[in-house]
Amino acid sequence: MRRLRYHDGTLIAEGAHTDELPPGFVYDDRIGHPRAPAWLYPQTVLHLLSSGLDFEDHARQWGRMDDLQHLAERTPRPYQREAVDAWLAAKRRGAVILPTGTGKTFVAELAIAEAKRPTLVIAPTLDLVGQWHDRLRTAFGRDIGILGGGHHEVHDLTVSTYDSAYIHMGRYGDRFGLLIFDEVHHLPAPGYLTAAENSMAPFRLGLTATWEREDGAEEELWDLLGPVVYRKEISELRGDWLADYETVHLTVHLSPEEQERYDAARAAFRSFIARKRIRLGGPNGWHRFLQAAARSRDGRAAFKAYQESRRISHGTEQKLDLLATLLEEEWGRRTIIFTHDNATAYRISREFLVPCISHQTDVKERRRILAAFESGELPVLATSRVLNEGVDLPAAEVAIVLSGTGTVREHVQRLGRILRPGVDKQAVLYELVAAGTSEERTSDRRRQHDAWR
Repeated sequence: MRRLRYHDGTLIAEGAHTDELPPGFVYDDRIGHPRAPAWLYPQTVLHLLSSGLDFEDHARQWGRMDDLQHLAERTPRPYQREAVDAWLAAKRRGAVILPTGTGKTFVAELAIAEAKRPTLVIAPTLDLVGQWHDRLRTAFGRDIGILGGGHHEVHDLTVSTYDSAYIHMGRYGDRFGLLIFDEVHHLPAPGYLTAAENSMAPFRLGLTATWEREDGAEEELWDLLGPVVYRKEISELRGDWLADYETVHLTVHLSPEEQERYDAARAAFRSFIARKRIRLGGPNGWHRFLQAAARSRDGRAAFKAYQESRRISHGTEQKLDLLATLLEEEWGRRTIIFTHDNATAYRISREFLVPCISHQTDVKERRRILAAFESGELPVLATSRVLNEGVDLPAAEVAIVLSGTGTVREHVQRLGRILRPGVDKQAVLYELVAAGTSEERTSDRRRQHDAWR
């Protein structure tokens, strides 16, 4: 008799021949049976059933949760219902792309209620794990497990960090029938895909506001997750389900002394990459530069020159003067100041006497600052990139971007921080760009999104 068995992230087909099984199985001489990645479980079951082959399923350790009650009293918004229906029509597999602030968590609650299977929600940060834990406990009125941050509790509904899912999925990959990946654009990162491969869950849902990655690795998710089944852009939901907003592009100029130092640093950097024939816009261009820079004194000097040019354009005095003007004009409104690096964020914190949140900020201090921001006690805060995602700030109204990367994702994430709807709320994102620097090209790249058209 053929038997399916789960073992450490893999599916073993005891008593079966490889040619009776779907592609992906390889005969394992160590155990004398074919073995495949666990994610092939649903395809294997369907293949054996359609082939009329008898088998016993000892792999699946989950059952239906017919007693699962969704306690939410709110009625789904039309696009939320459409998203869940599209996911159901796609055999409960695929990604839903919705802007920040449009209720992706509620879409997940509806999917869990429809699937009625033990569910593992995977999120990138401990803050998000805490938010999911609280939301699911309120939504379903039952104990919620946690993996990560010193917690190791597994229940039928459990929330995990990506790191913990990677570590423990080999142990629990037979336990859950539904996987939900929050901020699913993180999944293609090295190691995280292993968590998806080691799970038998036939039902899978990915959630994000920013699907496309700079490296195009989102295409790797098709087999493990499914296709994009539903998508709405910021421009489609603004005014009705998101706060109305405007984006303001402001240009500043370096002082003559700053411009001279910037040009000298940039020339040193460009000279080095020209000698090494490195094309930064090409495949692995930046990685090639870092490798070359590490091999010689000239390379290290070129890297320092690159950093110096960035420091000058990111923190030019005109930007800080304009920041002072904007803070005065927007006084009384909840404002987030975004920078690319911690040093600039700390400088703003010191000079403008506003709190700063970076990756070094203690969790308890971070929560106190965010609570004071929401209440209005501290209406302005500075941050580098740590608040780009994974934080819910409904009161935020103004974003001032002093510097950042050229990725569309980061810019959309920062815009999303201020788009939670509110009574008569008019959000605004200011983007400050230093003329005559590489920031102009960076700005052009990151604004290539429907939200800016």
